[in-house]
Amino acid sequence: MFDIGFSELMVIGIVALVVIGPERLPKVARTLGLLLGRAQRYVNDVKSDINREMQLDELKKLQSQVADSARELEGSVRKEYDTARSSFDSLGSPVRSAVAELEATARAASAELEQTATATMTKPAPSAANDKPTIAQPSVAGDGAKSTNAA
Repeated sequence: MFDIGFSELMVIGIVALVVIGPERLPKVARTLGLLLGRAQRYVNDVKSDINREMQLDELKKLQSQVADSARELEGSVRKEYDTARSSFDSLGSPVRSAVAELEATARAASAELEQTATATMTKPAPSAANDKPTIAQPSVAGDGAKSTNAA
């Protein structure tokens, strides 16, 4: 702040010692130190307030830029949506007729399958003359007289 060297401080101290006197000099120095401390804190508070205001101003600018970008993005998305919707609407009638035709074909196929299923369920299945139930024979390994339960 001020360019004061050590020699200048010594001259100020000697003059203060002569003018104020040795008894009151410590009190005056203490009071002067307190006042300088308060002044420093005040200057630091002002600096921090100015920095906060500058940051707030920068944030406001950034917020407005982001809002503008969001509006531009919304406009472009809306434009693309409207374009896609209009192209879909122009294709809508052929697509709808194709969907209706597919639904009619699916209904006809479903009805035909139901008729076939009911016809096969009402007819008894032909039985073969050789179809006799077979009983599985236990396979015996080794001698048949020995019991497998004996320990």
